[in-house]
Amino acid sequence: MANGSQGRGRLTRSAELDAVYRRGTSAASRHLVVYAFPSERDDARVGVAVSRKVGNAVVRNRLKRQLREAFDALEPAPVGCDVVLVARPGLDEAVEGQGPVWARAAGHGQADRFERGAGPARVDR
Repeated sequence: MANGSQGRGRLTRSAELDAVYRRGTSAASRHLVVYAFPSERDDARVGVAVSRKVGNAVVRNRLKRQLREAFDALEPAPVGCDVVLVARPGLDEAVEGQGPVWARAAGHGQADRFERGAGPARVDR
């Protein structure tokens, strides 16, 4: 597909993101909110939302790229769900300080829990 060699799709339309916000389950940490909703597709699609409160355009675009890369790096890959990642202010400093490894680990735990049918776990703030 359009976002790299792994062929995962993206949620790009506002209506797609809104559907995941309204009908999906969510989990939040201090710097990231994850919404997930089951879909009938064989692959997982990801949408990323980063507000202007997080930083300027350069910071926001870098974060979006890093979040998509962290999602694509999940092994085993989540299947049958649409996921929206919402960045909160301070995420850029957290990624800079710790690297994207923590984002992959947190996302992997959420994906495993979602696949078991329990929905995303609540993450301590």
